[in-house]
Amino acid sequence: MVHMIDVTEKPVVYREAIASGEIKLKKETIKRIVNHEVEKGDAASVASVAAIMVAKDASKIIPLAHPLPITGVDVDISYKEESVKVLVKVKTKAETGVEMDALAGVMAALLSIWDMVKAYEKDEKGQYPETKIFNVKVESKIKEA
Repeated sequence: MVHMIDVTEKPVVYREAIASGEIKLKKETIKRIVNHEVEKGDAASVASVAAIMVAKDASKIIPLAHPLPITGVDVDISYKEESVKVLVKVKTKAETGVEMDALAGVMAALLSIWDMVKAYEKDEKGQYPETKIFNVKVESKIKEA
């Protein structure tokens, strides 16, 4: 049997989760993102909006996650030599936590970046030998009593 956990009797409290993840890209691709030279547009802005949209609706793509009243989403994108790191912080006042919402936001941002730069990442056979999403994790979570 599959069922959603019943949180009816749990108190509504402030909750926060921070998740992060990275996408490995070619150095030249990262330069394009930083210099706003991606043909499809501003990859960081699109990724940030994707993270916010998906964090707000994570229960629509994660079957047993509770729909939550998200009260805030912050997105931070930083650049390393061969990767882009996305950090998403999600806040709510609810009966259950927002870890899945933060993780979903991270994945949406990383997938959006990949989509926007895929033309620069393909090899001569149309494959992505260097591109990968990695190190996706929950950095921290808060539950106030």
